[in-house]
Amino acid sequence: MKICVTGGMGYIGSHTVIELIKKGHEPVIVDNLVNSNPEVLNRIKKIVKVKPKFYEIDLRDEKKLDKCFQKEKFDVVIHFAGLKSVGESVKKPKLYYDNNIGSSKVLLKVMKKHKVRNIIFSSSATVYGVPKHVPLRETDPVGKAANPYGQTKIEIEKILMKVAKEDKKMNVVLLRYFNPVGAHESGLIGEDPNGIPNNLMPYITQVAVGRRKELTIFGNNYPTKDGTCIRDYIHVVDLAMGHLAALKAIKKKWGLKIYNLGTGKGTSVLELVKAFNRANKLKIKFVYGPRRPGDVVKNYANASKAYKELNWKATHSIVDMCRDSYNWQKKNPTGYQKAKK
Repeated sequence: MKICVTGGMGYIGSHTVIELIKKGHEPVIVDNLVNSNPEVLNRIKKIVKVKPKFYEIDLRDEKKLDKCFQKEKFDVVIHFAGLKSVGESVKKPKLYYDNNIGSSKVLLKVMKKHKVRNIIFSSSATVYGVPKHVPLRETDPVGKAANPYGQTKIEIEKILMKVAKEDKKMNVVLLRYFNPVGAHESGLIGEDPNGIPNNLMPYITQVAVGRRKELTIFGNNYPTKDGTCIRDYIHVVDLAMGHLAALKAIKKKWGLKIYNLGTGKGTSVLELVKAFNRANKLKIKFVYGPRRPGDVVKNYANASKAYKELNWKATHSIVDMCRDSYNWQKKNPTGYQKAKK
């Protein structure tokens, strides 16, 4: 299938593009490069010997997006594009609403014009807000998210649900990610955030290679076994494979489907740091800091529905995640920075 991958130059998008190519699909990347680097295309080619088509387009630019759709004749859209920092969204909520929700509306308008009725959306476990219990199931209520980033995901999900209800030919798959970490085993692509990392693993790896002095763990007085937050960390390649599995729902024309993508196991921040040390024979220096606005205490998945309906489950361990993350950072101490010069 020919697949439009919005945000395909980013962390999760680039790993998914690789897996799509390996399975014989034709991904076409649409990305505005706000939080990604054109060097990713060269790295993808090194891994799979194919350089995917790339359009540098901001999804809010309807005219350019329309020309792209007119030319490419897509079968499916996998929609990753969007700003994703929880902390930044708390500080700049209007930016997140305009970018994430606004771009999704334009994308759906262009899809409708060109009769593209299949979309897989990169959603998030943040849509569940502050969990009343864990593990979380797809049937659990979606309400007010703990932060503006999560709220944009909720609003986009609502829009997609409405589209699916109004157009019975639409196939919509909402994939609620938990916490992606890791990198491709080659070490050629991985997570390369701009500025100070907002996510835990890239901060750990940057400390490990000497880019940063120490890790700050936000809060050590949460009601958990070691006082630190608990998350469901999932290897980015497992997450990428979840998108390929979701194509089954598209092919079978199942209409609207929602799936959690996680391991089903909660790991605390402190446990992840210790696992990283064991996996890589290191000792990461860390200090405790104040709690971070918008963080929830515990968040992990029940992913049995994806296994039952899509035959998908996460296969990488925490050790795999830690090893692959460090392998990427060791080989690229400054990420793709050299390519930017």
